[in-house]
Formats: sequence, C-alpha cells, structure tokens
Amino acid sequence: MSERGEFKTTYGTPMPSHATAGPAHDAAVERLGYPGDPPFTRGVQPTMYRGRLWTMRQYAGFGTAEESNARYRYLLSQGQTGLSVAFDLPTQMGFDADDPRAEGEVGKVGVSISSLDDFALLLQDIPLDRVTTSMTINATAAILLAMYVAVATRQGVPLARIGGTTQNDILKEYIARGTYIYPPRPSMRLVTDLVAYCAEQLPRWNTISISGYHIREAGADAVQELAFTFANAIAYVQAAVDRGLAVDRFAGQLSFFFAANATLIEEVAKFRAARRIWERIMRERFRATEPASLALRFHTQTMGSTLTAQQPRNNIVRTAIEALAAVLGGTQSLHTNAYDEALALPSADSARTALRTQQIIAEESGAAETIDPLGGAYLVEKLTADIEERTFAELARIDELGGALAAIERGYQQRAIEDSAYRYQREVESKTRVIVGVNAFQTQGDETKVTTLKVDESVAAQQCERLAALRKHRDAARVERLRADLRAAAEGTANLMPPIVAAVDGSVTLGEICADLRASFGAYVPADRG
Repeated sequence: MSERGEFKTTYGTPMPSHATAGPAHDAAVERLGYPGDPPFTRGVQPTMYRGRLWTMRQYAGFGTAEESNARYRYLLSQGQTGLSVAFDLPTQMGFDADDPRAEGEVGKVGVSISSLDDFALLLQDIPLDRVTTSMTINATAAILLAMYVAVATRQGVPLARIGGTTQNDILKEYIARGTYIYPPRPSMRLVTDLVAYCAEQLPRWNTISISGYHIREAGADAVQELAFTFANAIAYVQAAVDRGLAVDRFAGQLSFFFAANATLIEEVAKFRAARRIWERIMRERFRATEPASLALRFHTQTMGSTLTAQQPRNNIVRTAIEALAAVLGGTQSLHTNAYDEALALPSADSARTALRTQQIIAEESGAAETIDPLGGAYLVEKLTADIEERTFAELARIDELGGALAAIERGYQQRAIEDSAYRYQREVESKTRVIVGVNAFQTQGDETKVTTLKVDESVAAQQCERLAALRKHRDAARVERLRADLRAAAEGTANLMPPIVAAVDGSVTLGEICADLRASFGAYVPADRG
C-alpha cells in the first residue's frame, strides 16, 4: 500500500499526525472553564443539549408563497422545530416579480415575495407565537421584517412574543455573495435602524445573523471565515454604539451563522475558538458586561459547495459528517443540506432525508448526551488555540486598513477569498486534496439519475397577475402618501423601520419601497479591482 499524502487544514498548515500533552496543552485545558461560563469555549449553556436540543431549522422556499407554505407545514409535521425561509433573487435584490429585471428568476432559488399579501400566504396557518422563523435576507431585510411584523399583528400575536432572525448582514454581501442594492454606508444605516427598532419593539428577535457561511462558501478557509465575520461584527457593533445605543442593550440580539465543513476535527475547533474570540472582543473592545452580550450563539449550515453532482448520494455522508461537526462544536441551530442540491432545489424526499440526518445524530449517536465531548483532547485544544491566534492576527490586519468597511472598499477580503479558492482548486486538480467520486474513486456511467424538483414555469405569470390585482384594488392615494413619507425619512436621519412598516401594511410593494430608497441612496457598483 502506498503511503498517504499529508493532510492539511483548510488554512494551509499540516494536520498533526499526533498531539501530546505539554505546557501549551495544559494551559489551554486550564482555560476551559465550565459550559455556560465565559469565555464559553465549552458552550453557551450550562447544560447544552442535555437541557434542550439544537433547533432543527431546514432552509426552504421556492415558487409561490402557497407552495413554500406547504413545504414548511410538511417539514414541521416531520419534526422540524423552526422555519428558515429562502427568498428568490428578485426578492433579495429589491425587484417585484413583474419587473423586467426579474424575468427568468421568479421563484427559482427561493420563494417570490412582492407584497404583504404574498407574505401572509407564506405564513398562513403557522402560529408565529410558537414557531421561530429565520429569514436569509439582507439588502431587503427591513422590508421583510416589516411584513413579518404586519402578519404577526394580523394574527393577534404581541410583537414581544415573536422570535426569529433576520440575516441582515449586508457587509458580507459586498465580500462574498453579491445581493446588495445600495452603497455600503447607507446600507449600514438600514442595518442599524433595524437593530434599534428591534431593541425597542421585538426583544426576542435576532437582529443580525452575522454570516461566515457565505464567506466560507465563496472559498475562504476556516480562519478567514472567522476573521472576516468578526470584522463585520465589530463594524455593526461600533455603528450601533456610535448611534448612541448601549452595547448591553442590543448585543444579546446578535447571532452568527457559520458553515460546517467535512474537516471534522478542524471544524469542531473552529466553533470552540469562535466563542472564545467573541467573548474577548465584546469584553475587551466594547466593555460589554452582560453574559448575553458576551455569549456567541450561532446557526450552522452544512456546506453546499462540498456537495458533488458526481455520485450524489455520497453527499448524504458528507452532510452527516458536517452536521456532526456542528453538534460536537456546540451549535444552537442547524440546517442540513439535501443530497441532490448539486443538481437542483431539494425534493421533498431529499429534504426529509436531510432532516432525518439531524434526528439520527440527536437520538441515536449519543453525541448530544455529553457537553463538549471532545474538549480536552490534545488535537482539539491545539487547533482551537491555533485558530484563535490566527484569527486575531487577521483582525489586526483589517484594523490596520481602517476596519471591515474600509477593507471592503479596498477589496482586501475579496482578494483574500479569491486566492484561497484558487489554492483549493489547484489542490483538487493536482489530487493533493481528494474529493471522492470527483478526482478519485470515480465510476463509469451516469450516476446523476435522481428525482429532482422543478419549479413550475407558470410561477412568474401567477405572481404578475397577483400584483396587477393588488395595484388595481389598493388605495392609490394612500400608497402615494406612504411612499412620500418614506422618501422624506430617507432624506433625513429618522429610523426608517416605522415608515417601512407603515408602507408594507398599506400595500406598497417591495419593489416600490426599494425604488424609493434607491432614489435617495443610489445603487452600488463595485469598483474594478484590476
């Protein structure tokens, strides 16, 4: 048998063939403390999963609001414990379904939402006082949250009782994902307006889910994922503090969103390091004192970019390993990708298998029975300390550039991710990094024959008809007054959430609200980085 090649961490260092006790390990173990106590290396809750399992929150949405609502109710009936809404690109980019720029994309990668009527159908028969909802939405986060508030009000649910999350992380859109509308600085105003509004009105709402997931999916390594995410988090906290908000008033409503890679031990160490890093940032940099301000709570999603179109059922195994990494690392919430996602949106069958993966880990593996089960292991503590040190070094470099926003404007994070993605692809092509079924252990023949979901092409026509009916029957004079109020607020300094809530409740569409804000803020065009 030939000798195996060297296995490296995603950030380029050789994975130790063994680790031993010594001064460094003893010091690391001495710092561990107890679960639920700062610096939270071992978890943010004293009992972790012994007290309550993580929220099983499958990300879903496609076609019309009615179709997505049916999928949500199906997943809830199968044991899912929280909703996670995927929106289509027009909704993310601020275009109504009948906008010419939305052609070909309506309902394709998520649900199409243009008005409050759509949103009410999306959540029909779902009790918002008992189910928490995560919305992966950024540039239009304020509008979708306003719709959620309006639907909850119509259901008679007090705002203090609704819980969930708006991703609302616009900085990572400029770094890695691209669904931005306005330039960074007015976009930051919308983010902080939402934070301030929720601090007053929605105490159970997570106002920002600061996302390393998309940064990682774009090609970042584990250290870059943490460093760029925490740099963005620092910018959000500083913006809210500069606005006059006390850090302990809003910091407990911040959450995080990370990727789970198949590099099992490294990922467990990454999650443990992340909690330690955030506690130190909030305590030392922002002088936060409340435990909720110091404790990093995060949602995890298994990685779509690790799924392969070749031998797609292998993806079930990849996803199981990634989900186990998240659980061993102490996640609060988890989405498991479906095995057919390299080919299409998940079918009902593959979505159920993905959910069952979480349930098997929770109920059959024993991984949830012990708090921080890998804590104290030589390799885990070595990697946890290594990732923490490297992340703070990268944060220092970003500080030297003037912080996350200034670094984004100079293209620093974007270039670093491109370089990392290029290195990874070279490793795959040279076979120094093995991807089973892709560059090794290949088989002949067509193995992609799995039943995949196809979005009905009539979705766009249905949405356009619904919008035409809305515009015909709504109070046009009231709509114009509400839009004028919104434009006036955008030109001033007032919090934009109240006029946005009033606008959506008055049947102003998402596209119309974004057009009014675009007129005040302008549209973002990235600079050519050469």
